[in-house]
Amino acid sequence: MHTRIRKLLSLVMELLMGLLMGLLIASTGAAQEKFPDGPVKIIVPFAAGGGVDNAARLLAKQLQTDLGVPVIVDNRPGASGAIGGKAVQTAPADGLTLLFSAATQVLTKEAMAKPPYDPLTDFSFIARTATAPLLMVISPNLPQTHIKEVMQAARNEPDKWYAGLPALGAPSHLATLMLAKEGQLNLATVVYRGTAPALTDVAGGTTQILVDSIISLQSLAKAGKVKAIAVTSAQRSALMPEVPTAAESGFPNFVAVSWYGVWGPKGLPAQRQHMLNKAINEATRQLVKSGAYAPLGIDPVIETIDDFKKYSQRYVAESAALLKSSGYKPE
Repeated sequence: MHTRIRKLLSLVMELLMGLLMGLLIASTGAAQEKFPDGPVKIIVPFAAGGGVDNAARLLAKQLQTDLGVPVIVDNRPGASGAIGGKAVQTAPADGLTLLFSAATQVLTKEAMAKPPYDPLTDFSFIARTATAPLLMVISPNLPQTHIKEVMQAARNEPDKWYAGLPALGAPSHLATLMLAKEGQLNLATVVYRGTAPALTDVAGGTTQILVDSIISLQSLAKAGKVKAIAVTSAQRSALMPEVPTAAESGFPNFVAVSWYGVWGPKGLPAQRQHMLNKAINEATRQLVKSGAYAPLGIDPVIETIDDFKKYSQRYVAESAALLKSSGYKPE
C-alpha cells in the first residue's frame, strides 16, 4: 500500500516538475522574444537626401544587420511630415511599421491648424537617437559673409529676403524664428516639401536663406554652391570648424539643434516597444563605434522610453512658447 502511494506521489511530483519547467521555458522564450521575420518598414516623412533621411538610412542598415530581418526606408514627404506620420499612426501596432522623424513630429499640433493626430498621445514612443547642429546658409551670389550683415540687409530690404522652411514646426522653422527675433526681422518664409527642394532654391537664388541640419547642407556649402554663415549649436561643428557659431558672432541666445527619434503606432505591446528601444540603442552604439556617425556630425542619444517621452514634453512646451511669441499662426 505504502509503495503504491509513494509511486503515485512520485508520479505527481514528476508531472508538477514537468509543468514548472514548461512554464519556465515559456517565460524565458517570451522574455527573449525573437523579432518577427519582417520586413520592417521605417517611414521617413521627408524627401530623400535630407538630414532625416540620411540618419534614418544609417539606422536602418545597422538594424537590418543586428535583427537579421530586412529593414526598408520608405519616404513619404508632405504636409510638414504629417503624411508619413499618419501612415504610421494607422498602421498595425506590431512593430513592423515605424516612424523615423525629427523634432517636427512632436510639434504637429502647434504647427498645423488642423493636425491629423496628437503626437504625444497617438503614437508609441520608442527611442530618441541623435542630435545634430543646424547650419545657416544663404544664396552664393549674395555679398554678405557675416550673420550681422545678413540681418542688416534683410532689415533694409525685407521684400528681397525669403527664408526656406523644409517643414512647419521643424527645428529649421524654430531656428528661423529665432533668427528673425534676434535680428528684429520681418522675414517672409516659403514652405517646402523637405530639405532638398529648399536647398535647391537657395542655391539657385530663388530663396535667400535656409537654416537646417548641417548633415544635409554641408555638401553644397563646402562646394560653394551655397554660402555658410553660421552654425546654431553651442560649439562649432567638427564638420565645418571654420564656420562660427551664431552665439560667438554676437547672438548668444541663438542656439538651436535638430534631433531624431523613432515612434510606432499607438498600442504597440510593451514588450515589443522595449525590445525595439533596446535594439535601436544598441544600433546607435554600433554606429558610433564604427564611426558611421562622424561624417554626419551628429551626436548619439541613448535613453529609455520614459526619458524620450519626458524630453518630448519639455520640448513641446518650450517650442510652443517660441511659436506663440513670434506671432506664428498655424496653417
